[in-house]
Amino acid sequence: MLTIPSNARIFIYNQPVSMRKSFEGLSAAVEHLFPNELFSGAYFVFLSRQQDRMKVLYWDGDGLVIWYKRLEQGTFSRNKDGKLSISRREFLMLLEGIIPKRLQLRYMRI
Repeated sequence: MLTIPSNARIFIYNQPVSMRKSFEGLSAAVEHLFPNELFSGAYFVFLSRQQDRMKVLYWDGDGLVIWYKRLEQGTFSRNKDGKLSISRREFLMLLEGIIPKRLQLRYMRI
């Protein structure tokens, strides 16, 4: 079970990434698109060209961690609107294969 804090910052890399990349390659991609964010505790999501594989890179306080998920059927939905940041809810729906048409908040936090 993944535990992601409710206040987690989650960034999605818009371009397809080779899933052969490991810590160094993914870290370089993060530093290129999100300067000075690698060690901030944020989560960085990478999708393969076929959109059937996902890697998530994050700093847990004393080292980098990679989560890897490969789908046996279907694909992950790619971010069509060009957003670089997604909410925890959108990330969990992405993992489960849910494609939201529209997210409606029940209440507004101030």
